[in-house]
Amino acid sequence: MGASSGRVTEWESIDWTTIRATVRRLQMRIAKAIRETRHGQARALQWLLTHSYSAKLLAVKRVTENKGHNTPGVDGKVWRTDRQKLDAIQQLKRRGYRPQPLRRTYLIKKNGKLRPLSIPVILDRAQQALHTLALQPVAETCADKNSYGFREGRSCADAIGQCFIALAKSYAPVWVLEGDIKSCFDEISHSWLLDHIPMDQRVLHQWLKAGFLENQRLFPTTAGTPQGGIASPLLANLTLDGMEQAIRASIKPRRDKVNFIRYADDFVVTAASKDILEQKVKPVIVDFLRERGLKLSEEKTLITHIQEGFNFLGQRVRKYGKKLLIKPTPQSVRSVLEKARQRIGSCHGMKAAVLIRKLNPILRGWANYHRHVVSKRIYARIDYCLRAMLWRWARREHPNKSRGWIKRRHFSADEKGGFSIRTQDREGKPRVLQAYRLAHTVIQRHIKVRGAATPYDPKETEYFEKRRCFAWRTYPVGKTRAFSAGPGKIATQDAHIKTTDCRITSAEADLRKA
Repeated sequence: MGASSGRVTEWESIDWTTIRATVRRLQMRIAKAIRETRHGQARALQWLLTHSYSAKLLAVKRVTENKGHNTPGVDGKVWRTDRQKLDAIQQLKRRGYRPQPLRRTYLIKKNGKLRPLSIPVILDRAQQALHTLALQPVAETCADKNSYGFREGRSCADAIGQCFIALAKSYAPVWVLEGDIKSCFDEISHSWLLDHIPMDQRVLHQWLKAGFLENQRLFPTTAGTPQGGIASPLLANLTLDGMEQAIRASIKPRRDKVNFIRYADDFVVTAASKDILEQKVKPVIVDFLRERGLKLSEEKTLITHIQEGFNFLGQRVRKYGKKLLIKPTPQSVRSVLEKARQRIGSCHGMKAAVLIRKLNPILRGWANYHRHVVSKRIYARIDYCLRAMLWRWARREHPNKSRGWIKRRHFSADEKGGFSIRTQDREGKPRVLQAYRLAHTVIQRHIKVRGAATPYDPKETEYFEKRRCFAWRTYPVGKTRAFSAGPGKIATQDAHIKTTDCRITSAEADLRKA
């Protein structure tokens, strides 16, 4: 659907399935042109996509429905009504476009330092979302096969799965370089980006040189892609792509047992000896980054033995003898307990139902993130600590009641004695509302994505559809799944959660064979 496509008059009446299919077809054509090294045709298709009415609809939909859709830029504007969204589509034009300065704010990092966050106005965010649709097929087609951050169909679980594959065997490498790039998003060379990023150079130059406002003062931007923009993660990925090939070109991967795993600006490199990492791998990485205006963080870049273990993406990877175990890091455990403690402390004077509804998303999200690794004992320990916190909350809320009364009131509705209350749903039917228990989370091995697979290749379309069905499949509560019986069969054992029916679909069985 090109620029002359039919216009819509009502936002709610838009057929988003058709819109996405239209944009997807153009993206697939761009990726095909890149694979066949027809870069001129790819640029022409990118131009067509950025002027497509369907792509503009998707760009506006993204910036008005994502997490930061109510966060304004320096102009204080957001798009909330359907009329504002439809009018915004007419503003997404290249002719006369000039981005406004970014609004600078700061986030507190875990180490106490401040991380700058630059927020574009919503029109600039929509322009970035539009051009990202055209740039993403190029980035996916040219990406390193073991790059997992900010990529469609890939996640942290895939990066951790690749760590397990690289390090679990008895003959696996034993030395690991933990790499971290210093201020990656803020230090990327603008000249390198303008010379190597395959997109509209005029628009990219305007984004990079927009500047930012802080305390009513305008500051120029001389380097980096500011965090807070939609296009920044994609530009950072394109900047770092090629690192894996550069490392492999300098060594003999099989002899030196070199493996590379990257998630955004964090990466690990394995090797058979410490000398290989220090004398061959690290100098190549330093030279690769220097060309792009980047450098390694000396305090965070370490070379460790696998018996000592290393932290990666909030999980501890370590070998105990000949057995590799991956667990949540102690820092991650302390973080979720601190968040839970603050959330419970903020609910003084509120009903228990409000507390449960505010607490459960924190616990469920953390448990689901770590459900693919060795977490069962840690889940039980966190449940023990949470029960103590919730008991203290109940004692403070009811200081004149006995322990037995508090137990009957808040710890008896659940059969297992967890923090729970009896309430009613919207239809007036009785139900039990309970605090999420991490020990009920089913531990299941994650199926890592194939390294060379990309969702913009027609041959891989069915593969990614099967992965999406499998990833979002609702597993039965109260059954622990075991696939030792082979595809198409399932062995179960009793667990602590209620269950419904469970059968492996043919798509899931095919995925496990792959």
